[in-house]
Amino acid sequence: MKATASTFALSLALSALAPATAQNLWSVYNNTLKDAKYVDLTHAFHPAQAVWPGFGNAKFKPSIAGRTFEGFAKEGDEFSYGTHGFVATAYELTTDQYGTQLDPPAHFSPLGATISDLPPTYAVRPLVVINIADKVAKDVNYHMTVADIAQWEKHHGRIPEGSVVMVRSDWYKKWDDPQRFQSRPHPGVQLEAIKFLHLQRKILFHGHEPLDTDTTPDFASETWILKNDYTQAEGVANLDKVPEKGALIAIGFAKPLGGTGGFARYIAIAPKTWKHGVTIKEAPGAPLPQQAHPLKRDANGVMRPTP
Repeated sequence: MKATASTFALSLALSALAPATAQNLWSVYNNTLKDAKYVDLTHAFHPAQAVWPGFGNAKFKPSIAGRTFEGFAKEGDEFSYGTHGFVATAYELTTDQYGTQLDPPAHFSPLGATISDLPPTYAVRPLVVINIADKVAKDVNYHMTVADIAQWEKHHGRIPEGSVVMVRSDWYKKWDDPQRFQSRPHPGVQLEAIKFLHLQRKILFHGHEPLDTDTTPDFASETWILKNDYTQAEGVANLDKVPEKGALIAIGFAKPLGGTGGFARYIAIAPKTWKHGVTIKEAPGAPLPQQAHPLKRDANGVMRPTP
């Protein structure tokens, strides 16, 4: 009887805590996140973009009915607004290492975790941005060092455990010049800096703007990361538009079963006083604004508003 009473009391306590916990998280949204500034750190991927030279480019094309659906579509039909009431796009993806991405260990290691193995705790983390853009402007092959990390910590304090560290080089500004963006020399991160971030500061992962972590012949930094069961972000954009300290990062990625790379979307969440980004009030997301002109496919199969 005593055990039953204790169990009942515990159930009442947990019931009381549950709504309070939910309300507390909602208050974080209402008091902080709702007024925060949101900055997209992601390139929209498309067929004519930069890609690692060993891979080919994607192809976009209309979706075709794969079978006859009586009274609606015939096998071989190209879905259209006029005939079927909707369109859909087929993506011929030559690689999962495309555009802004999240690399899991399985990219390099046969024993490594795949994209579908990553835990949901990847969702939101503290964001650290280390700026090496001035040094890259003088030496395009500059690779971030431990000294650069120490300089950041001198100004901002210790890098938080479990954070995401993004390396700002401003290389993303060359994205519209695919041949230059995907070729060497380009900025990177030294192996000792990578080891320091993971072993001494215990970060979740780091990210960079180029499509490779470093320009060494054996991809030393990238190899160490992935073969030691860490992940990394590549092809990140707009790091010049987020604070070096004090923001969060929302991490989203496609989840193909056993995926060896992830088509990712990263969003920085900055304080409301930050000069860049949009608030939820400014861009509520529902309803979304309509296109200025009807959507039509361009020569690469991309749906674009066309007069």
